Amino acid sequence: MRRTTPPRPIDVTAVLPQLAPLARPAIRLHPRPGSPTPLDSSVGGPLLWPAGEPWPHCDELHEWYDSELDEWREGPNAMLPVAQLYVRDVPLLRPPGQADVLQLLWCPFEHEPDYKPPTRLFWRSAAEVTDLLAVPPVTAAVEYDEYVPERCVIAPEEVTEFPHSLQLGKELQQQLEDWNGGQESGAAFYKHELSLAPGWKAGGWTPWGLTDPIVQNCAVCDAEMTPLLTIASKEWHSRRLSWVPYEDRDIAAVAGSGVENSPRVQISGGNHLQLYVCPESPEHPHSDLIQ
Repeated sequence: MRRTTPPRPIDVTAVLPQLAPLARPAIRLHPRPGSPTPLDSSVGGPLLWPAGEPWPHCDELHEWYDSELDEWREGPNAMLPVAQLYVRDVPLLRPPGQADVLQLLWCPFEHEPDYKPPTRLFWRSAAEVTDLLAVPPVTAAVEYDEYVPERCVIAPEEVTEFPHSLQLGKELQQQLEDWNGGQESGAAFYKHELSLAPGWKAGGWTPWGLTDPIVQNCAVCDAEMTPLLTIASKEWHSRRLSWVPYEDRDIAAVAGSGVENSPRVQISGGNHLQLYVCPESPEHPHSDLIQ
């Protein structure tokens, strides 16, 4: 499967050369319905999980109905697979040691105090998994179906991103305000068409807007953390189609096709979940926030 993002309508660095040093690579994941195996990169697919390794559980209090016992139960909740990314497919990842697979799981609840699904990250070496867990534990309690991803294969594609305008200096922000992008104000045109790719992605810049930019510092070494993954509620918006891959142009025009959100994930009513990692060591704890 291949997806190809059209070139940006304008080379923004030709208009504002100051942006050139701020360019960052990002890899759009382009999740689409499929039948991934544990040997594939995927969203919502089965994980390459060792049979002898405990499956992660969320230790918050959960309550669910057990139909087999015909009774209500409570306790820890088995976490759900959200994404599995092989470095061969997403080379922007910086794994520790010989690891070549990143796995993300979460609990499908918006737990206090941040009201977002708690996440767990695991790095592992595929070659070391010789005995695969056949049947993962069932996630018994689900607060929101929107946090249960549909199984999707991915079509990784590298693009170039520039910072959200909120992360630019005052002078550069003013230059964007004064610039005429051709169709609307320069600041709006930059924000929607030239800076950040929408959708699920690795690397790149953070899609701020729900709050002003918040520096994420590593809890271990205090280094400024960098974006690892963006879990999005949509890959494009109906009024902004320049980011739609060429291969999806026809189906994107069909109302109700749902291809713009193939995993069927909605983050806090339509936002993004941003995961950060420490640039000094990927083994330091990650952080996350909703934007």
